Amino acid sequence: MRVLICHNFYQLPGGEDQVFYQETELLKANGHEVFHFTLQNDLIAEMNPFVTALKTIWNFQSYKELCDLIEKHEPDLVHFHNTFSLISPSAYYAVKKFDLPIVQTLHNYRFLCLNAYLYRDDKVCEDCLYKKLKWPGIIHGCYRGDRMASGVVSMMLFVHRMIGSWRKVDRFIALTEFSKEKFALGGLPSQKIVVKPNMVTPNPEIADAKGKYVLFAGRLSSEKGVGTLLDCMQFLKGLTVKIVGSGPMEGKIQNAVIHEKENTIEYYGQLPQSELLALMEKAYVLVYPSLLYETFGLTLAEAFACGVPVIASGQGAMAELITDGKTGLLFAPGDPEDLAQKIIWAFEHPDNILLMGQKAREQYEINFTAETNYPSLMRIYEEAIRQAK
Repeated sequence: MRVLICHNFYQLPGGEDQVFYQETELLKANGHEVFHFTLQNDLIAEMNPFVTALKTIWNFQSYKELCDLIEKHEPDLVHFHNTFSLISPSAYYAVKKFDLPIVQTLHNYRFLCLNAYLYRDDKVCEDCLYKKLKWPGIIHGCYRGDRMASGVVSMMLFVHRMIGSWRKVDRFIALTEFSKEKFALGGLPSQKIVVKPNMVTPNPEIADAKGKYVLFAGRLSSEKGVGTLLDCMQFLKGLTVKIVGSGPMEGKIQNAVIHEKENTIEYYGQLPQSELLALMEKAYVLVYPSLLYETFGLTLAEAFACGVPVIASGQGAMAELITDGKTGLLFAPGDPEDLAQKIIWAFEHPDNILLMGQKAREQYEINFTAETNYPSLMRIYEEAIRQAK
């Protein structure tokens, strides 16, 4: 099969980029020809704001470039990871000009929410979920705290919903049943949404002996629950927490490293995946305190792959992927005392944590390997091809 994969890179790298590369390599390893159409949001810094707004809604240049690429390579199917903001949904029309099937992975909630998180004012927000025009998001400046920019994103979503652009997609890939339900409630056709989780590759090693430390890995921001993690430490003594990542709360983490007296905080900054997995393999538990309705949680799956239980907020994808008491522990979102109690319990019950790690690894082998991911992706491609006929 000849597959064209399209992806718009954000200004900061993230999990979507990792999945884009991983699925490319997965397809190549199984004998498929893969071509790329990509744009970088770094280009926005060089653009006039009015031009950026127009391209976000409909990018004539990317439409033409994609048409030229399709004519050159003659793919059998086009798979989109992200079109925001420069590729734009005009790309769907370029693909359908050639009557080709379209698959769109739903990495975040951009179709439903201006900031793509379903989150505002330090809590989950669904004010725009059922609205065709996301006017609450404009009022609150949900996209980058800017009402004008929020208006542009809202107009993009409104225009393309009204002209039926989302109906051009033959299969949407949701990463969990939870996110599938949210997308269906928000107006995407549920019969076209298929659940396929992300994968963890290469298959990591499992450490013979676990270290006595807690690991946090992710974006250092309030919505990821970094504040909850730091606040929970006042209820703990003698704890070692290793933190990997970067983001707006980096300064707060560095300050905590200096001033924390009861516990030890080690901050590593942003690490390559290989170095992160080396830390993860020996972690006692991974803490995943996100306040968001996560669509998946790649770090969580990486912990499972390493045989490490996860202590996570009991909502969104976390509550679906973690079986409380079996592959990890769930705590009340945003509650530092409850998180601390779960951590204390974990260190007081090493035999239970060992069993949880084994069960977590089993879940990885069932759901998150390249070997299980590939046939699932092929089924989705075949369904999209039948749908497009």
